[in-house]
Amino acid sequence: MLRAHNLYKSYAMGRASVDVLSGVSLSAKAGEFLVILGSSGSGKSTLLHLLGALDIPDRGDVEFHGKSVFQRTKKSREDYRNREVGFVFQFYHLLPELTVLENVIIPRLIGTPTFKWLSHRREAKKAAHAMLDRVGLSHRVKHRPNELSGGERQRVAIARALINEPTLLLADEPTGNLDEKIGAEILELLTEFNTAGQTIIMVTHDVRVAVRAHRQVRLTGGKIEKVAATKGSPALA
Repeated sequence: MLRAHNLYKSYAMGRASVDVLSGVSLSAKAGEFLVILGSSGSGKSTLLHLLGALDIPDRGDVEFHGKSVFQRTKKSREDYRNREVGFVFQFYHLLPELTVLENVIIPRLIGTPTFKWLSHRREAKKAAHAMLDRVGLSHRVKHRPNELSGGERQRVAIARALINEPTLLLADEPTGNLDEKIGAEILELLTEFNTAGQTIIMVTHDVRVAVRAHRQVRLTGGKIEKVAATKGSPALA
């Protein structure tokens, strides 16, 4: 379903150039739960951003269902980010002035023409209520992010990421800002979605989190050092 080919990425730090990724290649099959392990600075978040087209590689490409992501038009890449991929981040990135329901609705309304706004909003609101019910927050729809616990905020972020029913969910340290108990609950929720068929690629530095995945990829110094499969891993495409 998803293939990364020989990805390179560097960033300018003053007059110096820092190599973050140095020829990374990997693939993920539909329905797989893949974890990318690595210490801070290993390039794992950068890799996730490239897989989701949040950033552009210096060299290399990402293919989604056999078609290049980075040879697409800008509009087509935006559609890929919004429709095919859902993102969950460590620090939630919820809009504080909006309610829980409004935060979840946003991705559904992006790109909606003005003349279709009212009809699409009704549909989006219905879908958002259903998704918030799935993550156990149907009683919090009118609250704002500052009225929620960290675990509840991450559940909202997951609902927002999945509102468009994306093919791929990319999660960057989704339990990293939570205590062990709440982090385990979030991981259990993600596992439930994966069991239902959702493809997930998750970045973490915690090997205790990684044991839930079908496969573990370890990134060291911008390169893939090790790939480990667990029992029940889907065959690679």
